[in-house]
Amino acid sequence: MKEKIKTTALIGLVVLSLLQSYLLAYSMPGLGVTVRSDQDYVITEPIGTAKSVESVIFPEELVIHLGGNKHTVIYPGTQFYEMILNQRIQGREFKGFQRSPSDVLNWEEIRKNDIGIELRFDNGIPVELLQKLLKLEGDLLFLNETIDRIWIFKTTGTEEIRTFFFSSDGQMVYESVRADLTVRDVQDYVGFGQFQPMYTMTADGLYLPTAPIQSTEMVFPYETYSPDLMQRSLFFDPSTTRALEDRSGSQIYTDGKRGLKVEQNGKWISYTDPSAPQITENVLSDNVYASVDFVNQHGGWDGVHRFVNALPGGEGKSMLFKQYVEQYPVIETPPFRYGYMRLTLQQGVVTEYSRSLITLGPQSESRKVRWLLGGEALQQSLNNYARRSEVEALFPALQASPMDDNLIRFTPVWAVRLTDGTEEVLVDAYPNGYEPPQEPVGADGQETADADSKEETDTTAAGGAGAAALSSGGVNPLKASDWNHMR
Repeated sequence: MKEKIKTTALIGLVVLSLLQSYLLAYSMPGLGVTVRSDQDYVITEPIGTAKSVESVIFPEELVIHLGGNKHTVIYPGTQFYEMILNQRIQGREFKGFQRSPSDVLNWEEIRKNDIGIELRFDNGIPVELLQKLLKLEGDLLFLNETIDRIWIFKTTGTEEIRTFFFSSDGQMVYESVRADLTVRDVQDYVGFGQFQPMYTMTADGLYLPTAPIQSTEMVFPYETYSPDLMQRSLFFDPSTTRALEDRSGSQIYTDGKRGLKVEQNGKWISYTDPSAPQITENVLSDNVYASVDFVNQHGGWDGVHRFVNALPGGEGKSMLFKQYVEQYPVIETPPFRYGYMRLTLQQGVVTEYSRSLITLGPQSESRKVRWLLGGEALQQSLNNYARRSEVEALFPALQASPMDDNLIRFTPVWAVRLTDGTEEVLVDAYPNGYEPPQEPVGADGQETADADSKEETDTTAAGGAGAAALSSGGVNPLKASDWNHMR
């Protein structure tokens, strides 16, 4: 009898042991052991708006070539930009890529004579991320490339449409020989461009408007996230952190490993995590995904931001997200820091994070028309710039300056980007009250008409599309709320 009891008890223990092993192996609720690493963060309630990677991938500008050495530039946040990119390019397929040296064609002649469009990405963007914007199918060689331009054009005198993707190192081009584009598509792009200011190109590839262009000075109300809110979001255990104050008056939070510095009267933070693994091998696209997720969880996004490859050809660990207010990016003008987020990552782990704590109100409090220089005045300002030889891009931007009563002013300026990545204000807008002289209609109008008649084959269909867009207010910038929704 005793032997039977012992046997039964032993069998029961074995069964119980097997059951526990099964439950542990399949992580049944309540029976597993939760291990929290030093890289974990407290899951807090969302602070700002979450974004997807798709929303931060878009071209810096669209350059439209009208033929006859006429050009125009269209910037993000405008009606025509959205109509061209979102409605006429994003849904098309690009396949059958053929690789060639970058000098396979005479690009200067194509720029002057053939109608078409360029999508430009400053510093380049990996094809893996570009696939979030366009439908691309190619071999491994192409999929591992970084692209800084896409050029779609119609060859003069034929019905052939050609599409080229330019590598950011300037060495190779990839032609999509099976692109889902038609002559009518290119004619539409050109049609939209006919209603925009005309641009000329400098010898080193910068586009300058031939006349002053209209912009807007805006004043927005704003609020700020509290430093305590960011501290609770960024630290593994906020109860173990302590607050310090350095000689400059900046507040510092630390848990002995991580640090959070609050500067600029509580409006700017710099976060560091030196405990993250210091590994040199990084995949840029993976780090972009990790950056977007990190911002979503720790502060969110204030309006529209565009991903910029901060260190082209580098280690793929530096991320920059430029902020846009309506159609123009905000340029940082020290000592006031605003208009971007910067992150450094090591294999998907954030080691540095800098951003503003300012969040803009949904609508501006005031708006004034301002004019940006064009023609000879802009050319002279560019020629007189001390670092002219280092300029690789010229673009309209907004300069942010804080005001009393929680207001911030955005003033339009011409800005330059230098070869080392630095961005500076080139020249301010004309003073308030300036009105550009009216251009006479006569010889110029006749010349335009003659040019149009020469290109009737290329632009007839486009004129109708462009005129329809113009009648619906296409030349006006989108409201911030509209663009946020579209992104």
